[in-house]
Amino acid sequence: MNPQTIKTLIEQGLPGASADVRGDDGVHFEATIISEAFAGKLPLARHRLVYATLGELMGREIHALSIDAKTPAEAGQG
Repeated sequence: MNPQTIKTLIEQGLPGASADVRGDDGVHFEATIISEAFAGKLPLARHRLVYATLGELMGREIHALSIDAKTPAEAGQG
């Protein structure tokens, strides 16, 4: 698994989202995701939205994913 594939899956699963994914070992990744879809949602709900974009890859090809999920306003973009 590579960061670009994860970025693409997240951005396809959360239309309008912007994702920055990092990870050098192929199984542990860090992602910063900015999306309006996170508005009004608690952190756990935001993480669930991201995990849903990755489906069965979580726990298999992706062993760990650290998520920083923000709305555009929280990221200083809105």
